[in-house]
This record gives sequence, C-alpha cells and structure tokens, in this order.
Amino acid sequence: MRLLYSLAWSLALPFVILRLWLRGKQEPGYRQHIAERLGWYPSYSKHPTLWVHAVSAGETRAAEPLVRALLSAYPQHHIVLTHMTPIGRSTGQALFANVSDRLTQAFLPYDINWMMRRFLRHFSPEVCLLIETEVWPNLVAQCKNAGVAVCLVNARLSERSLKKAQRLSSLMIPAARAIDYVAAQSGPDAERLTSLGVRALCVTGNMKFDVSPPPLMAERGAQLRAYFGERPVFLCASTREGEEALILDAFKQVQLPRALLIITPRHPQRFDQVAALLEQHQLTFIRRSSLNFEQAELPIPHDTEVVLGDSMGEMYMYYAASDLAFVGGSLVELGGHNLIEAFAMSRPVLTGPHTFNFSEITEQAILANCAQRASDAQDMLQRAQELLDAAAQRQQMGQAAHAFFLQHQGATQRTLNAIARFIPELSKTRN
Repeated sequence: MRLLYSLAWSLALPFVILRLWLRGKQEPGYRQHIAERLGWYPSYSKHPTLWVHAVSAGETRAAEPLVRALLSAYPQHHIVLTHMTPIGRSTGQALFANVSDRLTQAFLPYDINWMMRRFLRHFSPEVCLLIETEVWPNLVAQCKNAGVAVCLVNARLSERSLKKAQRLSSLMIPAARAIDYVAAQSGPDAERLTSLGVRALCVTGNMKFDVSPPPLMAERGAQLRAYFGERPVFLCASTREGEEALILDAFKQVQLPRALLIITPRHPQRFDQVAALLEQHQLTFIRRSSLNFEQAELPIPHDTEVVLGDSMGEMYMYYAASDLAFVGGSLVELGGHNLIEAFAMSRPVLTGPHTFNFSEITEQAILANCAQRASDAQDMLQRAQELLDAAAQRQQMGQAAHAFFLQHQGATQRTLNAIARFIPELSKTRN
C-alpha cells in the first residue's frame, strides 16, 4: 500500500507544485523556499540536532514551550523546526527570533521517499518530534530506516479522524505502529491512538496550556479597547469560511445592544473576502490594519458596528480587548479550534456544536462554567447578548476560565520526561 501511495505522490507532484504556485497569488509565502519542499536545503553546519515538525501556526504555538524546554535541556544541541505553511514559518520566526542562533526553520519536503531521505541526510536529526497529528507514512518509514526515533507529542486524534485513518488502515496502521512513542493530550485521544496501532504511549496533557500570553499583547489589548469607548465588545475569533455569513445574519437579527463585534478570520487570505461580506450585509466596519495606535482618534466612530481583525499574531490582543469570545470552526463541521488562548486571558467562551477536534477540553470547560455551547449562530448571538448584559455572571465565568487554564498546566515537562530516553544525552545527564 505504501508503494502505491508513493507512486500516487510522484504522479501528483507536478500538479501539487502548480497548486502551490497558484496559491502563492494570495499568499506569496507559498512561492518562497520551493526547493525545500523538494528536499533541497542551504548548507547546514553539522552539530547535534533535534527535529520538531509543526505544520502551521497553531502547532507552532503549541510547540513553543517544548522548543524552549529542549533548548534549555540541551545547551549544545541545535533545533530544526519544520513547517508546511508560510504562516507556520512566519509564526516560528516571530516566536523564536531571540534564539535564532540555535534554531533553523525549513519547509518539510513532500512525503516522497527520496525527498525524505535527502532531508534526513542533510540535517541528521537524533530524534523526530511530530506535533499533534502530523503522521506521514514515508516520513515515519524513512526515519526508521535511518535510525531516527519518532515521537508524536501533544497528540490528538478525533473520532472522525480515526474513522478516516481506519479506511486507510493498510497504510496508516503500519505507520502508527512504527512510531516509537506518543504523548497524548487526553485519555480519549490515547484510546483512539491505541486502536489505530500505537504501541507505546502516555497521557501528558495539552502543551498549549503552558504557552504564556506575551505581556505586550495585554498592553496592546488595553490600547485597542480604548478605541472602542464604553461599548461592550464581542469577539468572534478564528472564524472559518461559511461561519461569517451565519454570524452576520444573526448579528443583524439579534441586534446586540450597543455592542461592537470583532471578527478575526483564521486565514489571512480571507481578510478581503470577509470585508466584502461585511459590505454585502451593509454593516459599518473598520479594519484593524487602519488603526495606528499612535495616530488614531479616540474612540472610533460611534456608528461602527464591526471591527475586521485583519492581522496575524495578535489573537491575545483581541481577547484582551473583548468582554466575551466565540471560538470559530465550530458552527460548521470543522471540529472547532482550541479555547485555551481565551482562557489564558480570563475570557468566557461561546462555542458552536461542532467541537470534535477538542471534545474533551470543551466538555470540561463547559462543566467548569467557563464556556457555553450554542446550537447555531442565532443561539450563539442570543447567549452573547445575555452574557454581555450580565456583568457579574461574565466575571465569574472569566475567573473560572483563568483557573481552568492554570489547572491544566504542566504538559511540557511531562512530555519532556516521557521522551527523555529517546535523546541519549539527556538520559546520560539525568543518570
């Protein structure tokens, strides 16, 4: 099956590169470093290397505490941090600018055997640490052939993803069995990974709870909030295609009293699409990119109904500037996004019905009274209206949210302990 998979990848490669180039019209980063995606890299000084693969922005942020812990535990090692998306790479550049002398970023090549072999020969990593869900059959196989241990950390697997993997069982089960160790986010994730064929694993929790909000973001959030005056602020964060129309339709019907709505699309290539959608709904809006904290007038015009968050890397700022947040990807069947950044900023959360990617954390948060689940966009906006009118209840939920955030910290150290034996030097140091 893996032979057929490799053949399919090879035949599709010209079309994959063409798609990459076309996508680069909207996101120029896709037209950069194309040689790396084919396994060709600039010169690299040989030194002990640890490899961390974080596909995009979310995984890169999740990897931050682990990368910093590894740099501290291995002062003589270098880290190669690989991605698949430009936004993942730019996120890594921003997060690790102060350790760039010990960290190299690159795009991971496509999952074709000869490309993976070139990558492994070039960087010669001692271990491969895959973040969350990134299990590629040829990647795992070539690591095993090269004697590189493979660990899947901060691992999650939804019921839906498990069913998809089981339909490709002849391809995915051998890859899962070849993984040396898995550090899972939760008990249900561990059970599903075991049913897929993983042999050695433990539950360490979610490393995203160990990500500290940058102090600058809280300060900038206060600055942004100053532009809004005394109005209540409702944030719709990380929205996905199809959700904004549902939210705006409901927003016009519910008419949140005096409230200002912030919408932050998850993907930057959709900023202009959402702006066009706001115009279609005849809503008065401003863009975040038009606000200069040094020059903008205070407050924004009183007839402004929506702020379009057309910026990246400022999500903590948006949470800090809001009273209440909805976390997107959950009104449509995409499985939702994590609620942790909102909890870190002590913000209560609303979510839609589709949260299968983060089912355990979402259910725990609802039980802890720091989140509420809505059945649809109309229900979500009605709940938002009620909470914006209930300052005491909202404050209690915010306090519960921050307590929930603190309660779940510690996954990074547990993960480091779990993978220690696969990195010989750390094992020697501890012995």
